[in-house]
Amino acid sequence: MALDAIRRDEDIDVTALLVTVSSAADRIALHAVRCSLLEAQADRLDLPLHVVEIPSPCSNEIYEAEMATAMDVALADGIKDVVFGDLFLADVRAYREERLDGTGISPLFPLWSRPTDLVAREMLDPGVKALLTCVDPAHLAPSFDGRLFDERLLADLPGHVDPCGERGDFHTFVFDGPGFASPIDIELGEVIERDGFVFRDVRPDGASGGRRQRVDHDRAR
Repeated sequence: MALDAIRRDEDIDVTALLVTVSSAADRIALHAVRCSLLEAQADRLDLPLHVVEIPSPCSNEIYEAEMATAMDVALADGIKDVVFGDLFLADVRAYREERLDGTGISPLFPLWSRPTDLVAREMLDPGVKALLTCVDPAHLAPSFDGRLFDERLLADLPGHVDPCGERGDFHTFVFDGPGFASPIDIELGEVIERDGFVFRDVRPDGASGGRRQRVDHDRAR
């Protein structure tokens, strides 16, 4: 949604996607989404990837050093801004602003302070299709893992869970939406519990291994 919003700004030219990846697992940090699916997203959006590899576990010092290097590279490439999808966590925004202060690169927050119940439903109108890949069982039942992000899910979320998952109660994988040239064919794999979180593996449709469930694009509408 942040990407779609910023692409509507005629004064800004989006040139790349920035992402942190666990080098050991070959997956996106936190979301645990396979890098093959990350690459499929970038391909559908027709944007190059700038991957920042981090170890797992990763200390804050290492993370900040790797991100500082990434900003140096971006600045050398003529990048002036970095876009974040943050919604309302003031401490997170302040941290990003602090880390970018003096670098020559400015942070942009196109979704900031918009009511998250409205944002969640606005995601469905332009055809965003996503499913939950990670839940924090301390706040959301593991049975939500693998469910489509749709009106039914929003209706079933407990009242204390932000409908956009802003507090980290859940994370998602988007397989279609604004700017996608075509949907990404995916299937669901096994459920894994690790580090206090419950993950639902998602793989490209047709990949081998594990018990699978194909995600129907039509049913996801």
